[in-house]
Amino acid sequence: MKRSLLLILVFLAFPAFSLSGQKLWDHGPLQVTANGHYLQHSDGTPFFWLGDTAWELFHRLTPEEIGRYLDNRSAKGFNVIQTVVLAEMDGLRTPNQLGEVPFTDLDPTRPNDNYFALVDEVIAMAADRNMYIGMLPTWGDKVSQMWGAGPVVFNPENARQYGYWLASRYRNVPNLIWILGGDRPAVEGENDWRPVWRAMAEGILEAAGPSTLITYHPSGGSFSTSQFIHHEEWLDINMVQSGHGDGRDVPVWDLITRDRAITPVKPVLDGEPNYEDHPVSPWPVWNPENGYYRDHDVRKQIYRSVFAGACGVTYGHHSVWQFWNPREQKINHAEIYWSEAIDRPGAFHAGFLRRLMESRPLSGRIPDPSLVMAGQGEKGEYMTAFRDSCGRYLMVYFPVGKSATIRTTDLRCKKIRFWWFNPRTGKTEVSWKTGNSGAVTVTPPSTLESHDWVLVADNGTSRFRKPGRK
Repeated sequence: MKRSLLLILVFLAFPAFSLSGQKLWDHGPLQVTANGHYLQHSDGTPFFWLGDTAWELFHRLTPEEIGRYLDNRSAKGFNVIQTVVLAEMDGLRTPNQLGEVPFTDLDPTRPNDNYFALVDEVIAMAADRNMYIGMLPTWGDKVSQMWGAGPVVFNPENARQYGYWLASRYRNVPNLIWILGGDRPAVEGENDWRPVWRAMAEGILEAAGPSTLITYHPSGGSFSTSQFIHHEEWLDINMVQSGHGDGRDVPVWDLITRDRAITPVKPVLDGEPNYEDHPVSPWPVWNPENGYYRDHDVRKQIYRSVFAGACGVTYGHHSVWQFWNPREQKINHAEIYWSEAIDRPGAFHAGFLRRLMESRPLSGRIPDPSLVMAGQGEKGEYMTAFRDSCGRYLMVYFPVGKSATIRTTDLRCKKIRFWWFNPRTGKTEVSWKTGNSGAVTVTPPSTLESHDWVLVADNGTSRFRKPGRK
């Protein structure tokens, strides 16, 4: 009876959205494509997931600061903001910037409406900026502490109640994607936390409806949801975390390829590649003596995961996820405040990737390493490539400036238009036409090791716009 009354109060309290102009979800709710590999809206419009990690958004920023952050990410082309209701950094006991904690007496069945009013506001702010919230109901340390502040407060019964309550509150909100997990495995050795996550997912689906999209954010070190919950009926999208702890050039292309091959087929994406300006060193001792991941490191991983067949990708910055500012203590050798970090090069470059992908048909992509016939490299020089299922175009990512021979027989045309797309500027710098002899040997416009490039080859009969053009 108390729960029913609470839900009624929630619906009365939740603000109406101000949805001005054309919105992504005007094309209908998100769903998995028929081939199982990508995402689209219900009217068939493709959706490319470009996320940003904003884990402490609800916890460490004021509403005014949140608005500034969302404006910045919207302008750069991000369409999914991944954030956590019950934050990692002692989010149950340390109040948000309005002085509120999420629960009374750490009890998930006793939510504090004043805390969730800010969550309401942020979801509405994101919607007004045409962005989805990839919402984690909780960070994983509240289910399986393992490390971090915790405390563990969830069991299968109250996890289901919390999932139901939260999804009921946002039942009619169009711009939510649900992400369970929160940097924790669902199974480790004899410990099995799947019943808790399963119960939370069941609560969400009961309240929000069976078409609701749910994924799971796993722990780092090249972990993936496919390793422990692929066959859970509630899981719609596999997520990997190539992460920051295994050094540069983690073979994320192999992780994506592996997960794409598992049946039943589900989309997959890297939900946390290396963060820009994060120390390069093994977890848990983040040591900056080995340097930091910079924008080239970021580009290599996000491009190679997408070109290997991911349905999108998530960018992250080490100062932004934690929203380091003068009020807070820095974590793991952050270099600059979040307010400066939001304009680091990698954030712009991530937006260029989305523009490039959306300049060509998305849903028919077939990752194909055999397109690189000669010149393939290893680790930092490994190239990834994909082609269109209808033979209209192909793309090859060159992580360094070096020559390679590319197979073009799949284009099935007499003439090919080639383009060199610059991932550092988002512009097409060179283009030319030539006959299709079945293969072409190309050299990027610059051959510096830090200069990566994308070769785009279009069937000569197609009339695609310049790659990356808005």
